[in-house]
Formats: sequence, structure tokens, C-alpha cells
Amino acid sequence: MYVAHLSLTDFRSYAQVELPLDPGITALVGPNGQGKTNLVEAIGYVATLGSHRVPSDAALVRQGASRAVVRTRVVRELDPGQPRTTTIEVEVTPGKANRARVNGGSPGRARDVLGILRTVLFAPEDLSLVKGDPGERRRFLDDLAVQLTPRLVGIVSDYERVLRQRSALLKSAGAAVRGSRGGADLRTLDVWDTKLAQTGAQLIVARRALVDALQPHVGHAYEQVSAGQGAASIAYRASLDAVLAGEDLEGAPAPAGDQARPSAELVEAQLLEAMGRLRPKEIERGVCLVGPHRDELVLTLGGLPAKGYASHGESWSFALALRLASYALLSGDAPAGGEGLWVADWGPDGEPVLILDDVFAELDSRRRDRLAELVAPARQVLITAAVAEDVPAPLAGARVDVMGGEVSRVL
Repeated sequence: MYVAHLSLTDFRSYAQVELPLDPGITALVGPNGQGKTNLVEAIGYVATLGSHRVPSDAALVRQGASRAVVRTRVVRELDPGQPRTTTIEVEVTPGKANRARVNGGSPGRARDVLGILRTVLFAPEDLSLVKGDPGERRRFLDDLAVQLTPRLVGIVSDYERVLRQRSALLKSAGAAVRGSRGGADLRTLDVWDTKLAQTGAQLIVARRALVDALQPHVGHAYEQVSAGQGAASIAYRASLDAVLAGEDLEGAPAPAGDQARPSAELVEAQLLEAMGRLRPKEIERGVCLVGPHRDELVLTLGGLPAKGYASHGESWSFALALRLASYALLSGDAPAGGEGLWVADWGPDGEPVLILDDVFAELDSRRRDRLAELVAPARQVLITAAVAEDVPAPLAGARVDVMGGEVSRVL
């Protein structure tokens, strides 16, 4: 698949812009602060309904405007030799539910367009996947899982909503106990326990299956990027496993990836049991102590935790490996496992659009050259760079200059 056209209205710095695109490689070149990243951010937003730069949508709307509109024309070959064009329009309105249209139809939920366009975006912010907090790695897993199976966005959203409600109730119960106002009525907490277990179990099962499918791609990609300097691996460490084993989460090792995985029904029962064990502590502290929100994607390099042990260059290589592994997974057949979670077939043209946002300036020459060689064969690669010299020779292709909010085709 590839994006044939991008149109923006009141998105970031652009009041209006029209950008035709072709398959192959396109470099968006211009000094920092001119709007290059805004363009690729918009394409990524259509694919994921999220920004790789900011957590909320408010910053995406141009100052003084009430909403932003992003339109993309996506070309896919659902059958060999028979391209099909789909126009996706997403309306971003801070404080309200975003809306979307497909091929000019009636507006519907934004999440209904998920899966039409898939992207893999690598940016300087991705260093936080290795060096940052566990929340960065959990988001990485959830975003990738949603691209594999769009319906999972509902599970992620429902879990976050239930988690907020249950956390608020735990705080209220703790305040009641500390205030000597008698025992808190915990019948409502039982209801939220059940809901948290239901949604949390589905999310844990999906993440575990995803990590199992992603692991061999990560190891291969790291070997390619680093020229064989160390073995990289990933594993999923669930807070649930530590609680059931009576271990401290921080000290509990991640289980091996080849062990049998419990079903969603069994995980749901285990979560309920764990919450029952932890209820006094949870009321005392006013927080949920078990569930996918406390789980970790463990990154290991040469048998040691990548965070804290990997050098700066090794951390960049690991971050690159995670994105290249995502690209390989999205480009291939649906991964095994996951109890039918994954989309079974996305057609012969399922290869995602690859976006490299200002990454070559951050890499040393060896990693820059290796990355260029690996991504050059992709169906569509979009690159942003401050100067044309930052784009490696193997990625020579179309060039678009971005200056002062003006976008012009050069090559």
C-alpha cells in the first residue's frame, strides 16, 4: 500500500496544504521548525489515531481554529494487479469525539478507519522505548496490536476507562477507612473488579501473543542493524504472574516465550484471584496493583537489561530493531497464537508505509548505512531531513522542499 495524496486543513502549522505522493522513496527536506514532521505526523495519525509527539489531540489543531481535518488517499492492491483507492478523512476536534469518513460517506466513529492504512514510524522519540518508563513500551505493544487487529482499540479504551473508575473507588474506600467512618461499602468495587478482569485478560492475552510473534523479528533486526554485536531479545513480564507466585514484581523474571499461554478465561479468573489477595493493600494505597497497566516489556541485550546497561548506540540499535520488527510483522502473514485475535488476511499489498522522521541525523555512519540498506526496498518510504545531505545515497528518490509552511516538489 502507499499514500497517494495528503491534504491538511488547520493541522498543526498548516492552514491548508496539498501534497501528492508516489510509491518508493520521498524525502521531505527543510530546516527545523518548517513543518516537515507535521506532514508525516498527519499520515501516522490516520493510521493509528494518535501522535508520536504528543499524548492529546489539542496540539494538533492550528492555533485559532476549532478543528483540524486530515485527508489521505490510500492505494492498495487487494487483488494482484487491481489497485483500489480509498479516501480517508479524519476530523480532529479537541474536547469532542473525533469523526471520520471513508470515500466521502457519512461521518462515523474515528476508530472505524483503523486498519485501512498501516504505518511504521521511527523518530528520535523512539529512544524512550529503550531508556524510558514501562508505559512507553506498553504503548508500543498496544499501538502495534491495534494495527494488527483494529478491534483491539476498543479493548484498550475500555480497560483504561475501567481502570480510572476502579482507581477512584479505591481512593474513596481508603479515605473512608482512614477517616474512621466505618467500613467502606465494597459491593461496587466487586463490580469493577469483574470488569477490570474481563478487559484486562483480553489485553494480556493479546500482548503475550504479540510479543511471542515479535521476538524472532527483533532478534533478526538487531543483528542486521548492529552487524551482529550482541543478541537482543524481548519478553512480556506480567504483574499478574508475580502476584500469583508471591514474588516482588521488580525482581520477578519474565517467563520464557515458548511456554504454554493460558486462555483469556483463565487469565480473567487469575486476575480476580490476584485482586482479591491485594484488596487490603490496594485500599490502603488507593491504586490498582495488578493488571496490564503494571506490566512490562522486558528488553534484553546480551543477557542483560537493555535499560541501564546498553550504550547510547546500542539503545538506538534496539529502538530501530523494534520498529523494523514491527514492519516485518505487519508485512507478513498474521502471527500464530492469540486465539484468533489477529486479522487473518490483509491481502497481497499489506506492507505498511515506512516513515523515518529525522532519524538519520541521530545515527552514526554505520547505523545510518545499515538502516538505509534495510529500508530501501520498501513499497513507500517517507523521510524527513533538515538537509538533503542527511539522506543516505541508497535512499535517493523524490524530494519535496518544506520551507515557511510552503511545500514544493523538487525532484
